[in-house]
Amino acid sequence: MSRPAYLLLEDGTRLDGESVGASGASAGLGPARSDSLTDSLTDGLGEVVFNTSMSGYQEAVTDPSYAGQIVVFTYPLIGNYGVAAAHMESDRVHARAVIMREGVDREDAAHAEGGWLTWLTDCGIPALTGVDTRSLVRHIRDKGAMRGGVFDAGVPEAEAAERIRSEPPMAGRDLAREVTPAAAQVFDGGDGPLVLGIDTGIKTSIVRNLRERGVRLELHPSTTSAEELLGRGPDAVFLANGPGDPAALDYVVGTVRDLVGKVPVWGICLGHQLLCRAVGLETFKLPFGHRGANHPVKDLETGRIEITSQNHGFAVLGPGGEQRIDTDEPVRWETDFGAAELQQLNLYDRTVEGLVLRDVPASTVQYHPEAGPGPHDARHLFDRFVDSIAA
Repeated sequence: MSRPAYLLLEDGTRLDGESVGASGASAGLGPARSDSLTDSLTDGLGEVVFNTSMSGYQEAVTDPSYAGQIVVFTYPLIGNYGVAAAHMESDRVHARAVIMREGVDREDAAHAEGGWLTWLTDCGIPALTGVDTRSLVRHIRDKGAMRGGVFDAGVPEAEAAERIRSEPPMAGRDLAREVTPAAAQVFDGGDGPLVLGIDTGIKTSIVRNLRERGVRLELHPSTTSAEELLGRGPDAVFLANGPGDPAALDYVVGTVRDLVGKVPVWGICLGHQLLCRAVGLETFKLPFGHRGANHPVKDLETGRIEITSQNHGFAVLGPGGEQRIDTDEPVRWETDFGAAELQQLNLYDRTVEGLVLRDVPASTVQYHPEAGPGPHDARHLFDRFVDSIAA
């Protein structure tokens, strides 16, 4: 059953719709509250961002990289093929809330195991349908991603605004501690190289891609020290995706710094940013981030352009401190570990999408080559990683 509700942004912008998910204390994402109308504020508070993918809505909200965020889907129809266990990217929903132009609860699709809206409600996730998402996305593009919240229609705006102001901003926020496992996970099988992952919010599809290539995989909490990791005798270290501001993860950056040069390192998404900071580069917050499955990236070594899946709100500064690279040449940074060369460039806004260290075995990409969900253009990077270890 739907009921009137609204999304409020921290700048006072309000968009009305119908609540089709959890709300109030029933959301189960925070402390219980009383049943009175003014106390029925939802726990759907977070940074409001948008995703441009046409499908993959279940994979998106279960991606740990969305921790602390409200996801606005730009595609106008969400839920048309239901949900299924095979589409989970982790063990739970990490998005704080979902905003849609039209959300449907269809269970009769070929592989559906349940309805999208019913599933969101069962997971305790607030959701709005009937929202003018086109207007909302244009506003975020103009003003930047900002905090917001989903509230029942009876909640006064002043009270909602106060709750939004109490939500910590994304800049400076360590969310990796909220999604990292409490203990290491060792996967059986595989006769290939031993790869240790620093789990800052790894996706199931990344694990699957590594294991399909015969990797002996271990995932370790983000607080694991370099000494502990090196003591396992790894052939390589993998730095995963994850949520939050890389500048708030100095403890992980320090670990990575102690690994570089001792063992091959490959980082993707948040892992890309952490490796870059570990060698002395800087990161910055993008106005509204890159989230979706249609981002063109140019490989400067091959000239090949690949369509990639992305989910990040921070990026790496160029060699001169610039946010955008104006040339298609493989520019270089001088790092604490020798030369780093630009290898991947975003063709939307010309931000850094990947680099390779020339004096030690380490490289990065900013996007999600496993494409969970998205195009498969970049999956060959997993082959390149495994082949490079063997070489």
